[in-house]
Amino acid sequence: MILVADSGSSSSEWMLHLPDSDPLYFRTKGLNPYFVSEREIARVLGEVPEIIPYISEVHEVYFFGAGCHTPDRREIVSNALSEIFPGAFISVETELLGSAYATLGTKEGIVCNIGTGSDMTFYDGEFLSPSLHGNGYVLGDEGSGAWFGKQLIVDFLYGKMPRDVAKLFEEQYRVTKEIVIKNVYQKDRPNAYLASFVPFMDEHRTNSYMDDLLRNGFDEFVRSHIMTYPNFADHECHFVGRVAFHFDLQLRDVCDLHGVRVGKILKNPIHPLYEFVIKRELENSII
Repeated sequence: MILVADSGSSSSEWMLHLPDSDPLYFRTKGLNPYFVSEREIARVLGEVPEIIPYISEVHEVYFFGAGCHTPDRREIVSNALSEIFPGAFISVETELLGSAYATLGTKEGIVCNIGTGSDMTFYDGEFLSPSLHGNGYVLGDEGSGAWFGKQLIVDFLYGKMPRDVAKLFEEQYRVTKEIVIKNVYQKDRPNAYLASFVPFMDEHRTNSYMDDLLRNGFDEFVRSHIMTYPNFADHECHFVGRVAFHFDLQLRDVCDLHGVRVGKILKNPIHPLYEFVIKRELENSII
């Protein structure tokens, strides 16, 4: 059996290939190795009731995850997966490569992730170009859930948020300076905490303050990421992630303003990613 995973910082989606029935789908929390330890990854997977009956039958695991850019971080995930699936072949790649497989398959183009974090690069149909982006929620992540969450909190705490919006924000989240500091500087997964305010943006997307914030954030992403690629106008640009998906109107407008050709916009890549991996591996097993 083949297990495929797409993991962001907030959540992970998994699909297990079952030869004689529909694939098994389940979710876990995000397993970014910058914020989650090897032991925690193994614990999370070991407590998933759906996968337990099939553990001994899983012989290949393909994990595409946020934070898996360097060998040491990929090793954290690989070691945890090997603990749960001791007899399986384990492959750990970046979330961005998974997004490229899901949107482009074997075609070339630009692929962008805009979810909890943000990243982009060029995909030649087989490999990703080295990326200068994806520098995390402190140094980058322009236009992402974490970036927008930070802007909301700063505007609220500094009294820059419009009164009507601030009143709704305070009623829904009861945010104080102390709570923010604790979640951002002392607790695990601060980027996921910042991104947790995205649903509020979605609820009030038609508010002029929110609309301006969204357009400014996507403009930052396009200018800082996509437009740094010299031939960006020659290729379609595909987007993956809940922020890109939910606010596609503002994203498309900003892209159109800068001459970016928008291709697919996927909320979650797991289904097309799963189909790509299964088809590839089944074809390779026949050859």
